Amino acid sequence: MTLSMYQASLPVMTRMMRNLDAILAKAAAHAEEKKIDPAVLMGSRLYPDMFALARQVQIVTDTAKGCAARLAGVEPPKYDDTETTFAELAARLQKTIDYLESFEAGQIDGTEKKDITLKLGGKPVTFTGEFYLLNFVLPNFYFHVSTAYGILRHSGVPLGKMDYLGQLA
Repeated sequence: MTLSMYQASLPVMTRMMRNLDAILAKAAAHAEEKKIDPAVLMGSRLYPDMFALARQVQIVTDTAKGCAARLAGVEPPKYDDTETTFAELAARLQKTIDYLESFEAGQIDGTEKKDITLKLGGKPVTFTGEFYLLNFVLPNFYFHVSTAYGILRHSGVPLGKMDYLGQLA
């Protein structure tokens, strides 16, 4: 069986963003139930030099929309990064899911050898589409989803592995 660039990217990231949305909903409910100021969770981080929860979610969406746009050869939309509530993060996730769902498989498939150039550390770095997806986008995307999960779990939100994985069948 052959796995296409589209199959390995947009649907996978869309699914994980839906899982992250459900995780954030659980966090919001937990904060309300335990009388925790949601701003405390939004600003929580695993270590002082790491980004807080809100920024982790912003990076998740930036990574997903950037991947779709770059592989399809279009300019990624810019978001203002002003989210401070669970509702605003949920809206950002949904906006990104909607954006990813606006692409057709034909816009992404066949981009394995396409040159993708990014500025990293102020220097341009060029990847093939396949290397970009498999070795830059997906690890970065999963790192920030996992970190958001970890922040909330560490903060006492009752989450388990199935919240992260989501519905499997």
